Amino acid sequence: MLFKTTVHLVQLDSVWEDRVANHAKARQLIAADDPQPGSLIILPEMFSTGFSMNLAVTAETENGPTEQLLREIAVRHQSCVIGGVVTQTADGRGLNQSLVIAPDGSLLARYTKNYPFSMGDEDKVHTAGAGVALFEWQGLRIAPLICYDLRFPELVREAIRAGAEVLVYIAAWPVKRIQHWITLLQARAIENLAFVIGVNRCGTDPQFTYTGRSLVVDPHGVIIADAGEQERVISAQIDSNVVRHWRSQFPALKDAGMV
Repeated sequence: MLFKTTVHLVQLDSVWEDRVANHAKARQLIAADDPQPGSLIILPEMFSTGFSMNLAVTAETENGPTEQLLREIAVRHQSCVIGGVVTQTADGRGLNQSLVIAPDGSLLARYTKNYPFSMGDEDKVHTAGAGVALFEWQGLRIAPLICYDLRFPELVREAIRAGAEVLVYIAAWPVKRIQHWITLLQARAIENLAFVIGVNRCGTDPQFTYTGRSLVVDPHGVIIADAGEQERVISAQIDSNVVRHWRSQFPALKDAGMV
């Protein structure tokens, strides 16, 4: 069977270390966009606080306020929701995670960032994850990933071997390297014959400026949706037929021993 779904990319200007304000923004932006039931709604990395290394502010327990917000949005809009959160290990270190919540409020996947961003001292406070996580939505097999993971193609190959057809990167990717973001999203799509979705924040924090450029890239590397630089929500449709037809016609994954 072939499947289609509409994805909604929530490009948020996160208020620094202000969970209440950011949750209110997320609710408002998504409500104004009015996604139809059955959609896939995606928010950026650490959208609740910004990319802060202050665990006293960012860290939450599992089923904490951000997870509860994602569950609220999923149930209210009867859609699948992906969003970033920081939880904490028993030894007090953080885990930078991407949560996936189903329309009934259940947890479909919890992925931990494999590559903490050492240039931003993330590795000093966050423990790296190990391996990928996949979930299925509307018949499409999807792998959630986070920001700096984009620079490590070997991680994506693990997801492709597991059957991923769509790669979703949530991010806080600064303007000084925005061309890398665009180019690497396209490269991951081309080399893996997959849809690639990148949801980045916009605005500023005490360290960086962010210019968004949240994108949907098709398996040929063509950008089919671009959020530009402002706080907004954009949408696009992804179609399993596009992935599966291209993979059947072009044997790169088979030749690489991926499928």
